[in-house]
Amino acid sequence: MASWSDLESKAKEAFIDDHFELSVDLYTQAISLNPNHPELFADRAQANIKLNNFTEAVADANRAIELDSSMTKAYLRKGTACIKLEEYQTAKTALEKGASLASGDSRFLSLINECNVRIAEEISELTEQSVQVSTESATHNTDAPANSEPVNNISDQVTAAPLTKPTYRHEFYQKPEEVVVTIFAKGLPANSVSIEFGEQILSVTVEKPGEDAFVFQPRLFGKIVPAMCKYQVLSTKIEIRLAKADTIHWTSLEFSKSTSVTRVTNVSSGTQRPAYPSSKPKKDWDKLEAQVKKEEKEDKLDGDAALNKFFREIYQGADEDTRRAMSKSFVESNGTVLSTDWKDVGSKKIEGSPPDGMEMKKWEY
Repeated sequence: MASWSDLESKAKEAFIDDHFELSVDLYTQAISLNPNHPELFADRAQANIKLNNFTEAVADANRAIELDSSMTKAYLRKGTACIKLEEYQTAKTALEKGASLASGDSRFLSLINECNVRIAEEISELTEQSVQVSTESATHNTDAPANSEPVNNISDQVTAAPLTKPTYRHEFYQKPEEVVVTIFAKGLPANSVSIEFGEQILSVTVEKPGEDAFVFQPRLFGKIVPAMCKYQVLSTKIEIRLAKADTIHWTSLEFSKSTSVTRVTNVSSGTQRPAYPSSKPKKDWDKLEAQVKKEEKEDKLDGDAALNKFFREIYQGADEDTRRAMSKSFVESNGTVLSTDWKDVGSKKIEGSPPDGMEMKKWEY
């Protein structure tokens, strides 16, 4: 079986030939033989970045930093992966640390400037959302695997080591301000559990003697506040408390492009009609009608206008016979007689009755 150094050399060769999946596989085999070599983790992080496996890249970079806190390329790769995951504050912290170790490296300064721009944009967006609550847009999905080319003859020289990875069941529940994740694992020593928190990443690693490492690295549904997150290793489980950055309801633990974020808002009780977008403001016709009736009622009219208003109110409040009497008498008398007694006018023709000093004339066409 090949030594870890041979596997490392072949992994680097595969990376140079753009065979990134093979490179990751070779680095993984080398790590299984030498799990405390930081270079292996830092270089696997770079291969994972090429495959768009950004959460795995962050975990690899964290492990490399844990083994060698002075390794500048580990900070660079962590910062690069975090930028791709839109975790700009975490990226900036890692890049600033790396820049302090590698003074004059322009790559760090360029990426730090990018983080500053992105952080300013996020602050601006949050300010706007605090004024007008809206459904948040989905972030970019970074889990799509990159296409790879056919593997060259290097794979024929390597015999893959069998992997037996432990699996642990997990579940979560939430409160308005936090999400509690439980990983069910009995009898774990506290020093075998390593947990890292990012802006939207949870990275859990369990390393027990005689077993491959258990790694759980979900990209979370929403953003968290890493400084306020904590965990406990108990006799039967690992309990992790994630402090939410926003008061939103998580429909799942892990982010996916199909899920949407629902912001919690205070809604008044009672039934509300749905509102639909329109280019013009909607008119409340019932309100307008009530307003017109009120104005008509309050108007103080004189002369014929007052008389017409009086007769109109009588007609509107009258029964059917009264309305028929008023209509018949008014029409047949050419507007000179208005009666409300149907018994009186219903059985006869109503003759016109002009005012004193005037006479009736029939219009001829």
